[in-house]
Amino acid sequence: MANITELSDADFQGEVLDSKVPVLVDFWAPWCGPCRAITPALEELAQEYEGRARIVKINVDDHQGTAATYGVRSIPNLIVFKNGEVAEQIVGAVPKAKLSEAIESAIA
Repeated sequence: MANITELSDADFQGEVLDSKVPVLVDFWAPWCGPCRAITPALEELAQEYEGRARIVKINVDDHQGTAATYGVRSIPNLIVFKNGEVAEQIVGAVPKAKLSEAIESAIA
């Protein structure tokens, strides 16, 4: 089963911006209810897209630099990166289908 990698500001460049496949980054915090609510969908997507896309998480309380760089002001905030660039940004807890659409769009 694919797992969701927990990132820090220090490994963001190598894990996301330099990735050969699209990466969905979940900007979240442990106290955020909607963030916890979408975790099962993200885990399913990580498994479904294994090898074609990655899903990672970054805790905005612990790693504020990256969140500030991308203007993350509310969470959950999901940003899809393709070739080191922002391809799509989704703010708020959305259905799994919406996240899947964003990943599919980046893979295409």
